[in-house]
Amino acid sequence: MRIDVLTLFPEMFPNVLGTSILERARERKAVEYHLVNFREYSDDKHRTVDDYPYGGGAGMVLKPQPIYDAVADITNKVAAERRRVILLCPQGEPYTQKKAEELAKEEHLILICGHYEGFDERIRHLATDEISIGDYVLTGGELAAMVIIDSVVRLLPGVLGNEASHVEESFSTGLLEHPHYTRPADFRGMKVPEVLLSGNHKKIEEWRKKEALKRTFLRRPDLLKDYPLTDEEKKWIGEWEKEGKT
Repeated sequence: MRIDVLTLFPEMFPNVLGTSILERARERKAVEYHLVNFREYSDDKHRTVDDYPYGGGAGMVLKPQPIYDAVADITNKVAAERRRVILLCPQGEPYTQKKAEELAKEEHLILICGHYEGFDERIRHLATDEISIGDYVLTGGELAAMVIIDSVVRLLPGVLGNEASHVEESFSTGLLEHPHYTRPADFRGMKVPEVLLSGNHKKIEEWRKKEALKRTFLRRPDLLKDYPLTDEEKKWIGEWEKEGKT
């Protein structure tokens, strides 16, 4: 995969992209990162990328020309059958694990980071996707781009040491992840559940599945709205509902 990030602040990225799994992915040639300062594409002699909004109002708005030219330059240089151009903005669709898994199948991602008051509306015509990482306001799209890069790159083949590592993580199965324990078996009176020490893999798997469902029911019941519950799982939920009322 190749990832191009269009940003006015490329200096924000090297430490993040050069650390841990993201750096390992680059070393294993699973991904290439390219930071593009779209100010360099401005056709203004002062290299301006923003201007006052028509109709008045506070703040400055990013001009379309530098971003259009930057995207055109990248797409002319990089051949890719599967490419997505992602605009990071508050009006975009909420980002989810399902979306990360979808993007991880692409060859080329172009992430456009906004700044100032917002984008000229015509920039949206470039995007195949508009994404928001949450209902809050950030100074720019750089942190959102880092979140997307991290969540996507770790899904690429050969990046994680254990290919099964991400399969049972929170949101990957539609549920929150089950609890984890390690040594010691008894820490300050807090003991590891006996089933995890039993060596009975079938019972351990059943326990993990039930605990994942229970944690989701207690903390994120909204995730169960479209989750295909079995009759047994519905029975468990009924029991937990009764416990909550007593």
